[in-house]
Amino acid sequence: MKLSTVLIGGLGLVSVSAYAQSSVTLYGILDTGIEYVSHANAAGNAVVRMPGITGELPSRWGLRGSEDLGGGYKAVFDLESGFNTRAGDLNQGGRLFGRQAWVGLASPYGQLSFGRQYTMTYWAMADSDILGPDIYGSGALDSYLPNARSDNTIAYKGTFHGLTLGATWSFGRDGAGTGNSPGQGTCAGQVPGQSTNCREWTAMLKYDTASFGVAAAYDEQRGGATAAANFFDGVTPFALTSGADKDVRMQLNGWANVFGVHLGGGWLGRMVEADASGGPDVRSNLFYLGASYPFTPAFTLDGEVFRIMNREQDARATMTTIRGTYSLSKTTAVYLQAAYLSNSAHGRYTVSSGGGGTTPPAGEGQTGVMAGIRHLF
Repeated sequence: MKLSTVLIGGLGLVSVSAYAQSSVTLYGILDTGIEYVSHANAAGNAVVRMPGITGELPSRWGLRGSEDLGGGYKAVFDLESGFNTRAGDLNQGGRLFGRQAWVGLASPYGQLSFGRQYTMTYWAMADSDILGPDIYGSGALDSYLPNARSDNTIAYKGTFHGLTLGATWSFGRDGAGTGNSPGQGTCAGQVPGQSTNCREWTAMLKYDTASFGVAAAYDEQRGGATAAANFFDGVTPFALTSGADKDVRMQLNGWANVFGVHLGGGWLGRMVEADASGGPDVRSNLFYLGASYPFTPAFTLDGEVFRIMNREQDARATMTTIRGTYSLSKTTAVYLQAAYLSNSAHGRYTVSSGGGGTTPPAGEGQTGVMAGIRHLF
């Protein structure tokens, strides 16, 4: 009896010891508020709403874990679900883990991961785009940017003495057939004899020091039977039905910390080639420049200016956003932000990426104002 007890106790200790090398973290963000948008329809009427996406950081919950395999190697995973605080429904087309769902291996030589995950477009802009996925940020002018992730993806990312190398390869960038971003359509994967259908690959080269950093990235999406591309945040997208069609984004950007101010700026060029589908070829250039300064430990002021130019569709827009965030604690903050967007005569860009439904008349400017609250856990 005593021997069996000792053996069972020993096995228990071994089991506890083994599991002690693993860790799983539950985390999340809740972010919501009230928004006002002027000239939100063809008649020029305004709207007051709780937007379909959140104000500063998208609401989500997730499970992140790792297991130490020894020798500097770890098994890692992340399951992250995005949701709409306004209605409690799932974002990313209703996927359970629409933001991230991947597993991989991390080592001194970098991380290799498999599943639904961010592309290098996201990582390249992470430090230079001051407002990030804010409702009045770059996503209002290119809806893919805050949704830069793909299904069926193999990804590698490694950092060596400040130099980060990264690449992704997707066999079908939208395997669930629900769409990654408004106006992009769906693209479930290749079909026999058409290996380029719905393929996406991205690459990044990034260098960072303690005070500045620079990055370059390339992102190429191929067409498929139900794929599409848009330039006006969902207004009149055009089809990319062939695997020979391309939607390409290239970017250069940088950031610096100067006297306590975090500065960031960059250029993103987009080229859509829809010849194989009988559609147009369209190019645009998006420029952005922003700054962030913590006036006190609790209060931070951010500002950013965006300029997009689309020659083929004769459309241009300039947007300026200012945001103030006040931290009530380490996990809870309130914020107030405002933005103004001016369109050229044929432009129909919208100031808000808050879930659609705010497209102005051609040539009309827009004002957006949002007050919100954010809680981290």
